Amino acid sequence: MRADSGLRADERQELITRGSIHKTFFVLAGPATATMSMEFILHLTDMIWVGRIGGPVPVAIVTSSMFSLWIVWSLISVLTVGTVAIVSRYFGAKSYDYASYASSQAVGLGLITGVLVTIIGILAAPLAFMIMSTSPDVTAGGIIYLRIQFSAALLFIMVQVIGSIFRATGDTKTPMLVSFVAVGINIILDPILIFGWGPFPRMETTGAALASVIAITIAGLVYVIVLKTGRLSIDLNISSIKKPDIRLGWRITKIGMPLSIAGVLFSLVYFFINRIATEFGDVAVAALGIGNRCESISYLICFGASQATATMVGQNLGAGKPERAEKSGWLSLFYTGIFTGIIMILFLTIPETITRIFIDDPRVEPLVKNYLMIIGVSQIFMASEIVMEGAFSGAGDTLPPMLVGISWSLLRIPLAYILSFPMGLGVDGIWWVISGTSIIKGIIIAVWFRRGKWKLKNV
Repeated sequence: MRADSGLRADERQELITRGSIHKTFFVLAGPATATMSMEFILHLTDMIWVGRIGGPVPVAIVTSSMFSLWIVWSLISVLTVGTVAIVSRYFGAKSYDYASYASSQAVGLGLITGVLVTIIGILAAPLAFMIMSTSPDVTAGGIIYLRIQFSAALLFIMVQVIGSIFRATGDTKTPMLVSFVAVGINIILDPILIFGWGPFPRMETTGAALASVIAITIAGLVYVIVLKTGRLSIDLNISSIKKPDIRLGWRITKIGMPLSIAGVLFSLVYFFINRIATEFGDVAVAALGIGNRCESISYLICFGASQATATMVGQNLGAGKPERAEKSGWLSLFYTGIFTGIIMILFLTIPETITRIFIDDPRVEPLVKNYLMIIGVSQIFMASEIVMEGAFSGAGDTLPPMLVGISWSLLRIPLAYILSFPMGLGVDGIWWVISGTSIIKGIIIAVWFRRGKWKLKNV
């Protein structure tokens, strides 16, 4: 069977565990980063069109909803991180039957998780905005937006789980192609449904949410077609999906849980960061959202590299090559640092130009400009945090990144309050806390990776 870059499963395994590490990084990270870049283009397009509706409220609706959706993405990492760690380890050891069985169990877990998240998300949407204390207009529109997004949670989770199985086998091209289709459809539908082009009514932020749901539905259908063609290098067994293996399910969950907990807490922290921002009005909430979208350029590049790193580390450990696994991690960080260094320069030199891409509002623009200049200095350190997290997750040793992530993310809440109010920095105090804690996390996680205890982790 042929998949990524025209390579068979055994050829991909050979490249990852024996070939050039430089080539392996780009073969894996290229499509993975392209996939994440498409996600960025989608979020960029969403924010541009929503920003054109007029005023800060529509942008604040999407921004506030985004923090709730981060919690869902974090919950998904319980499955995706554990799946990549176990499947890549089996794949690297050429134990393809075990890799197939583990993949089937991951799909079954994804179905159960998806149903639960859909129900809870729809019911809890009002609570999210109550916690953030958003304005009445933002709350009313945000509840509708969030409930529409959660209605597709099952499909979203299944798309992510299946994509993680492909990546674990070294095939990052197939998830990229599926993402291209879904994102392309979303980009086309955004202005049509937001502004009511053609026969469609003007739906504004509701239209943006519907466009996302339609796109993820099509992505799910594309994966069904892809799986029927036999493109996946290992088989998904329906009987295994229907019969949960409690022990294996716990292994998958146990590996992914630390990073998932860290991710959920990170998202909850942003609820309170958003709450602090509301003290400065909807313009500050909008600026926080736009700043996050701009920063997602770096984040998505780092996350694509992190996915490639997890596969490289996992398969090399499975092949009994821990030193090669470590070298893969450092090389991934080196290349990712180059890309984020370029973004750092752009944030520091042309923040006004970048800001105007998203919104034309003189009240919001100065806040976003300051965000980009302050956060710009932390971009390389963010690369360290995310890429090293991928290396740890590929090894199945997810406790270190959890401890680093939780401790410094939680500290953002009191620090943001202190810098913003007692110290009088205003909303810039929030930006400085985000930047400073990112720098510290990046340094600590790199030092921890250098210690090398993750090489001894059994999954």
